[in-house]
Amino acid sequence: MRYEKLAKVYDELSGTSKRLEKIDILSKFLEEVNEKDSDVMYLLEGGVYPAYDERKIGISNQLAIKSISKSTGTDPKKVVIEWKKIGDLGEVAKILTKGKKQMTLASHVLTTQKVIENLRKLTEFEGKGTVEKKLSLITELLTSASPIEALYLVRTLIGDLRIGVQESTIKYAMLKAFFKNDKEYEEDLQKAIDRSNDLKEVFESAKTGDVKELEKINLEVGKPIKAMLAQKAKDVDDAFSHLGIPMAIEYKYDGFRLLIHKKGNKVTLFTRSLENVTKQFPEVEKYVKEFITGDSFILDSEAVGYDKKTKKYTDFQAISQRIKRKYDIKKLSEKLPVEVNVFDVLFYNGKPELEKPFKERRKIIEKIIKSHPYKLITSKYMETGEKKVVEEFYKKALKDNQEGIMMKNLDAPYKPGRRVGNMLKLKPDTSELDLVITGAEWGAGKRAGWLSSFILSCRKENEFLEIGKVGTGVAEKETEDNKITFENLTKLLTPLITKEKGKEVQIKPKIVVTVTYQEIQKSPTYKSGWALRFPRITVLREDRGTGDIATLEEIEEDFKNSKHENWKYG
Repeated sequence: MRYEKLAKVYDELSGTSKRLEKIDILSKFLEEVNEKDSDVMYLLEGGVYPAYDERKIGISNQLAIKSISKSTGTDPKKVVIEWKKIGDLGEVAKILTKGKKQMTLASHVLTTQKVIENLRKLTEFEGKGTVEKKLSLITELLTSASPIEALYLVRTLIGDLRIGVQESTIKYAMLKAFFKNDKEYEEDLQKAIDRSNDLKEVFESAKTGDVKELEKINLEVGKPIKAMLAQKAKDVDDAFSHLGIPMAIEYKYDGFRLLIHKKGNKVTLFTRSLENVTKQFPEVEKYVKEFITGDSFILDSEAVGYDKKTKKYTDFQAISQRIKRKYDIKKLSEKLPVEVNVFDVLFYNGKPELEKPFKERRKIIEKIIKSHPYKLITSKYMETGEKKVVEEFYKKALKDNQEGIMMKNLDAPYKPGRRVGNMLKLKPDTSELDLVITGAEWGAGKRAGWLSSFILSCRKENEFLEIGKVGTGVAEKETEDNKITFENLTKLLTPLITKEKGKEVQIKPKIVVTVTYQEIQKSPTYKSGWALRFPRITVLREDRGTGDIATLEEIEEDFKNSKHENWKYG
C-alpha cells in the first residue's frame, strides 16, 4: 500500500473531532486494506508492533531535527527555530519538504511496508554507531516523502500522531466495516481485542466477517494483556446494590499490579502498563516456581512491600524504585522485599478461565497456591452479605496499612482492560487522583535548569485536558522518604518535550503521578473546566500508563460526591 494513502486517512481523521465521523473514515479505509497490508493496523495506533510489545520506536526530538535537516538540506538551527515557532515537528517537516528544490536520486515511492521495515529496524540497534544508523534509516524515508507523508512520518517517529484515534474507535470501525454495524457482534470484537491485545490479529479475523474466526482468538501465556480495573463505590450499601448479596471482599493492596505468566519453566511478570519486570523481581520468579502448582497459567496479583524487621506493610512509594531498576537488583530485592498477593486466575493448564464465575476462579487460586507469608500468598478474602462484617474487614485492611477493600460480584467473568461495574473499590476519602503531566515551566534561582510548576491533565476519550498546576510534593534533594525531585522529574520529562515557548514547555503525556488535593473547583482557566485546590504530588506511578489516569467523568463524579458527606471508617 502507498504510504501516502494512509497519510491522507490520517489527515482526514485529524480534521474532525467527531467520533462517528472518525469511525466512518476508518471503516471505509479498513474495507480497502488487504491482509498482506494488515500491519497498517499498528501504524493506526502510532506504532509498528502490537500494543503489548515492549519494542518502541523511541526517537528523540533532537534526532528528528537532524533527520529533517539532512533530508531537506536545511540548517538544523532553522529547523529548531521553526519548531519553536510552530510547536509541531511534523508540521515543520511538511513545510520544509514543500520547500525542497528537487527530489534526490535516492528517492522512491514510499509504501507502508517500507515504512514499517525501516521503523522496526530502529528498535533493533544497540551500542556504538546507533545514532548514525538510525539517522540513515529515517533520512531514507524522509528523502522520499511527500509533504503530507513527512508530516505523519515525523509524528510517528516521536510518538505524537495527533489523529485522535483510540482502540475503541478502531473496534467500532471494524464493526461497521465487517459486521454491518450489528451491535450483536460488538462484544465478540471486544473479547477478541481483550484476549489478543493485537489489532492486526483481530483485523485479520474480523475481515472474514465470520464471528467464529474471532472466537478462535485466545489468551497466550507470555503475551501480556491488560488487567481488569475497578470502579468506585460510594459506600457498603452502594456496593451491595450493584454487586448483590452475598459478595466477595478482599484487601485493596497499596502496591502495584503484577500479572504472572508461567509456561513450563519460564516465568514472565508484567505490570498493568504491560511492562516486563521479570528481571527486576528475581525472588518472585522463584516464589512462582516453588509455591504455585501448574504447567501453564496467567494469574492476577498485587506485589506489596514490607519492612523486613517489623514485618509491617509499606506503601507503594517505598518499593516503586524497583520497577525501573536495571542494576543492583539483588541488593535492592533484599533491602525492599515484596509479598505477592494472588487474587485471580485468567488461564490455567491450557484453558482460559475468563468466562468462569469469580467464585469458581477463586477456588482454583486456593487450590493451586501454597501460601507463604511475606513471599507469595492468596489475597485476604471472604464472602459475606452482612454490612457489619464488611465494615470490620475494611477497618482491618486499613490497620494493615492497605488502601481499603475490593468488592466483587461472585458470578462475574474477568474482563481484561476494562473498568467494570462488577468489581468496586472502597477506600478512605483522601481526595487523590492519578493524573498525567502535560506541561511545565523552566525554573529560576535555586531551581534553574530544572522543570517546575507541572501542568496536570485528566483524560476524556483520546484528549488530555488540563486540570491544574502543581509544584508541591517535589523535593530539591532526594531523601529516604521522598524520591520525587525536580532533577529526577526533569530527566524523565525533558525527552518528552514537544513544544517550547519562553520558559513554558508542552510535554507528551506519559509520566503519571498520584496527586492529593483539598477539593475540586469549577474553573474557566483550564480546558477540563475544573481545577484542583492545593494539589500535591505524592507518588510517581511508574507502573501506570495514560490509560489509567482519572477521566473527566470521574472528576465530575468526585465533585458531586464531595458536595455530600463522604462515607469513611477508621
